[in-house]
Amino acid sequence: MFAKLAPYIEIARPDHWFKNVFMLPGVLLALFFRPELLDPFPWSGLILAVVSACLVASSNYVLNEILDSEKDRHHPQKHLRPIPSGRVRVPVAYTEWLLLGALGIGIGLAIDWRFGLMSVLLWVAGTLYNIPPIRLKDHAYADVLSESINNPIRFAMGWYATGITELPPTSMLLAYWMFGAFLMAMKRYAEYRHIDDTARAAKYRVSFGYYNEERLIESIVFYGTFFGILSGFFAARYHVELILATPIVAYAMAYYMHLGFMPDSPAQRPEGLYRSRKLVFLVFLALVTVVVLMSVDIPAFEAMIRATPVSR
Repeated sequence: MFAKLAPYIEIARPDHWFKNVFMLPGVLLALFFRPELLDPFPWSGLILAVVSACLVASSNYVLNEILDSEKDRHHPQKHLRPIPSGRVRVPVAYTEWLLLGALGIGIGLAIDWRFGLMSVLLWVAGTLYNIPPIRLKDHAYADVLSESINNPIRFAMGWYATGITELPPTSMLLAYWMFGAFLMAMKRYAEYRHIDDTARAAKYRVSFGYYNEERLIESIVFYGTFFGILSGFFAARYHVELILATPIVAYAMAYYMHLGFMPDSPAQRPEGLYRSRKLVFLVFLALVTVVVLMSVDIPAFEAMIRATPVSR
């Protein structure tokens, strides 16, 4: 029995659920603005929020597996996935897609209508990314921007999971979007280099018919720079001490790029990045640094940053 169910579990990609850790900054920022939410902390709501996000994400993954199955046959490893290899019945997979989406959104709406709306947006983003004729994943740059928009959606899900009702800061939502685009563009670059055959790459992913290494690197620099500017604006507006976290955040991003340039780069498979101990350490250090800086005030540093320009 389990042998028959295993392929259907696999296409839901539970190994990708770790990506919902991107909800955590939304939780932390909500508590920064509204520390009274800590008493008492809504643990039950947060757990349900994670379950909702995982189910909606799995719904999107199932749809992706269905609609990408033909192209996956041209990939060195992905041709072994359950659908291209014939281990999954497609009509059953479509039913799985709808059931997972409905259950995830239903749980989201039960938590709060704002959180439920974010659940709907996460599911809609998946359909726009995958379903023809829109199918944003087939269009250069739109593929990265449409997939990485899941980052600010997850951020907002974490934000609303705390019970806060105000809108999250726009600057942080945009910065989070660009951070996700940076990560995704590096993943695209690693995939493109790994396939190492322009014609075959275009059969696997239509956008690879336009991309080349130069264009992908240019986009990586653009997204990373945009993220830096937007996050700097947020820090200057709300808590300038966060600027002190810049070196470690920048180093973690640079090291991720280093992994992206490696042969058969682990950046192609984000679900396996936890095996890179150095990257995990740098991300953990960056997160701890940000959390600590959010909880302290350094008047001398703030005075220096906000110093009044000398009049002429």
